[in-house]
Amino acid sequence: MDKTKMKKLVAYGAGNIGRGFVGQLFSESGYRIVFVDVNKEVVAKLNQDQKYPVRIISPDKITEIQIENVCAVDGMDTPAVAQQIADADVITTAVGVNVLPRIIRPILAGLRKRWENGNMIPVNIIICENLIDSSKYLKKLFIAEMNEQEAGVFEKTTGLVEASIGRMVPVMTKEMQEGNILRVWVEEYCMFPVDKDAFVGKIPKIKNLIPYSPFSYYIQRKLFIHNLGHAMVSYLGYLFGFEYVWQGALDKTVRQITKRAMTEAARALSAEHDVSFDEIMKHVDDLLYRFSNKHLGDTVNRVAGDPIRKLSANDRLTGAAMLCLKHGIDPVYISFGIWAALSFAPGEDPSAKILQEKIIQDGVIKTLEDVCGISKDSPLIEMILGYGNTNGDI
Repeated sequence: MDKTKMKKLVAYGAGNIGRGFVGQLFSESGYRIVFVDVNKEVVAKLNQDQKYPVRIISPDKITEIQIENVCAVDGMDTPAVAQQIADADVITTAVGVNVLPRIIRPILAGLRKRWENGNMIPVNIIICENLIDSSKYLKKLFIAEMNEQEAGVFEKTTGLVEASIGRMVPVMTKEMQEGNILRVWVEEYCMFPVDKDAFVGKIPKIKNLIPYSPFSYYIQRKLFIHNLGHAMVSYLGYLFGFEYVWQGALDKTVRQITKRAMTEAARALSAEHDVSFDEIMKHVDDLLYRFSNKHLGDTVNRVAGDPIRKLSANDRLTGAAMLCLKHGIDPVYISFGIWAALSFAPGEDPSAKILQEKIIQDGVIKTLEDVCGISKDSPLIEMILGYGNTNGDI
């Protein structure tokens, strides 16, 4: 196929999600892909090979495919990035929340070049980041860099589209790379839910793309079902002395408690969004199967890491518990997950260390107030403390 006639994706971030999810789906949809990354070794290898391997691993089979029609530009080279964005059909980001502010100016330089060239064809930026309201966050960053006239053009020609990325990708080791730094291992699941209402112009035809409205359902399903379940398996796995997530997922007790916590969240989510409970429970069962995938090799300490963030008011554990209370559901098993998260103390995790120091200094109830945003008169307090000793100690 003539590459000049192919649609073009500019994919910000050539990491595991960029290559192992975004790159695969757009390549299989007939796009040529220009990755933008600051890792010079990865950029050079992409330009040299113009393809890379993706190993798809399920519990019972392993296959490897080649993603072709790819190249890359150095993210530090703003003129080169702008040149690519100037005629891009779609833009994606998969760089991590902390990096988002750094990519605003290069993307805006490319948008300005489009406008200067008279290219007013809408372009959508699909945001593949683990951040609620990421579109509002990005819009605020963009607007801060524009004058009033540019802001008006931006509003008419640029879509900021939130996505919910459920594919699990392990941290790649040198052994897993097998001599190729571009090789990435991924699970089989590869659905691509996006905010239907956020697109400007036509919605692109991408494999497994699910435009959904209202998108808040998918955002909460990812956080309060997928992330909640992953966290439960990991925090309970830590208490049981397991090293890998799959060990927890295959343990009868851990699996049973996790499924009951996910079921509580599923009932709340069904009530909140008027979505079939049975439909959500099918997703729960699929996730528990996926968590048990030994080939992913994900560790308990990695998935359970940064407990302060994961215990925060709107995140996977406390947020799901609060949604349950809103709909008259007692989050008994989710509360056990919160207690288990408070008990997470591997030593090498800075967040866990701070959390343990706070518990010792301020006590459990004050920690739940400050870290989780749970008021001392909330029924959650009694549920969580019920899993400790008579003093409510962890």
